[in-house]
Amino acid sequence: MNLRLLLVSHAPTAAMRAGRFPADDPLDARGLGEAQAARARLSSAHNATAFVSPAACARETALALGLAAKVDSALSDVEYGTWRGQRLNDLAAQAPDALAAWTHDPDAAPHGGESFSQVVKRIGKWLDAINVAPDGASRAAHDVVAVTHAPLIRAAIVHVLGTSPEVFPRIQIPPLAVVELQRSQQRGWTWWPASS
Repeated sequence: MNLRLLLVSHAPTAAMRAGRFPADDPLDARGLGEAQAARARLSSAHNATAFVSPAACARETALALGLAAKVDSALSDVEYGTWRGQRLNDLAAQAPDALAAWTHDPDAAPHGGESFSQVVKRIGKWLDAINVAPDGASRAAHDVVAVTHAPLIRAAIVHVLGTSPEVFPRIQIPPLAVVELQRSQQRGWTWWPASS
């Protein structure tokens, strides 16, 4: 079974521009406009099976891209715990050691939150399960698109490459980026330059 997966990071939000940790923020007019402008770039994905994070910004991005996507909680953003909605600059002043650990150690987590290593495991389970039909039979070759969050796409790359989660600070995923992954019986998952 061959599968082509396009992972799309959601459009930018006002919270991102303000340097705040996400708190289920919707798209503002600027982010919505950028998502609508990116629609033509993803025209090949309109016939794909589509999934989306439950977050408002991801669902609104999927709609702006013209995707009828099914919500999947495995595509949820990192759980930021008590840091949710807080400004990065404020945390740097209030908890510099915890913030430094979180930005460099894949096993560190915000208080009450989720570590990057945990995110890699979560998205890895999702990736490894999407090629199997509910009855366990293999599906025919097909395309899948998932609108999610930059940290989830970084985690997917780490999983696919089988590398250490410690490389996560070296992977940058901007808003509306498209990362293509392919899965074949012979090679498993591979990372490709996005063709859409």
